[in-house]
Amino acid sequence: MRVAFVTDAPRVAGSEVWLRDLLPHLAAHGLTPTLFLPRRDTLTKFAEGLAGLDLRWYDDPAALPDLTRPYDLRVLQAWEGSTYRQLLPALAAPTVVVSHDQLDYHYPAPIRALYREIYRHTKAAAFASASGIITVSGWGAAFLRDQMHLFGVQGMTNGADPDKFRPAAAGEREELRVQYGFSRFTVLVPGRFTLEKNQLAAVWAAKYAPDLDFVFVGDMDSGFGKIAQGLQKQFRLGNVRFLGRRWDMPELYRAADALLQPTLAENQSLVTLEAMSSGLPVVTTSIPAQTELVRDGVDGLCVPPQPELLARALCALARHPEKAAEMGRNARQRVLERHTVEGSAAQLAGLLRATVPKP
Repeated sequence: MRVAFVTDAPRVAGSEVWLRDLLPHLAAHGLTPTLFLPRRDTLTKFAEGLAGLDLRWYDDPAALPDLTRPYDLRVLQAWEGSTYRQLLPALAAPTVVVSHDQLDYHYPAPIRALYREIYRHTKAAAFASASGIITVSGWGAAFLRDQMHLFGVQGMTNGADPDKFRPAAAGEREELRVQYGFSRFTVLVPGRFTLEKNQLAAVWAAKYAPDLDFVFVGDMDSGFGKIAQGLQKQFRLGNVRFLGRRWDMPELYRAADALLQPTLAENQSLVTLEAMSSGLPVVTTSIPAQTELVRDGVDGLCVPPQPELLARALCALARHPEKAAEMGRNARQRVLERHTVEGSAAQLAGLLRATVPKP
């Protein structure tokens, strides 16, 4: 079965990592994927990691309906609602939407309700014209069905590559920690600097945990990245470092002691799964998408997104290294049992096949 995947990504984020990781595994399930990428400089390095995949660049979305006609199925995952509105009616059926959207934002009630309404009238309204809708969590599928009143929504789980994201081998961790300059209990905080990722709470948490080191990875040149750096300077925090964008995340996970993800909105977080697969305990917020992955007290700690409480949870891990190590082992085992990239690819292949009418 020939499947065209189309994205309008302006840059690399979790949805593009998902494509990079899953598409090569589809051939084992009888699917031949082609990926259509917009021609952007921000995607050049990403494309280098797609060796062996049928990759097509495009300049004008309006030309895509003709380009995708030879395929049995067209899969669209877009950042912009306008892309769905433009392409879904034009593409030959069957079409599938894959949504990585965070869907619900755990802000104060009036703002949260406003975001829901905006989503309902932009992306969700456009999804209705697709032959099928897939999202990457059980919680997300229920949200689209119950809150957005969409039909034909299917959920699947995200996965990590347990060979790429693995615990450090004997002696490797010590070498990596010397290389990165990690000397104390080190908390890794990766992700795009945005309001919903809540890195400001993580910087603030560092103020309450002066004996721990906090290492941030992400687009520190963005608006929120600059605000986070400003907060560090305001508090004069010597235990906070900003590494910027990195391509060595597997090694950073292996060198760190814990992952902090004080997020206010997720679907099913690849960062969380990568850290869990690497054997790290996770401190995160108790929003539905995160509690689907992290069992409080088993794989990590789920706490309210308040800086002092986040700091308290991290300090508890630092004080009890045996318990932290046990949580890390549990986290990796959970990935091995439920969240491998091969398992995700098998789920995706089954859902896509079910969309195509049998001859």
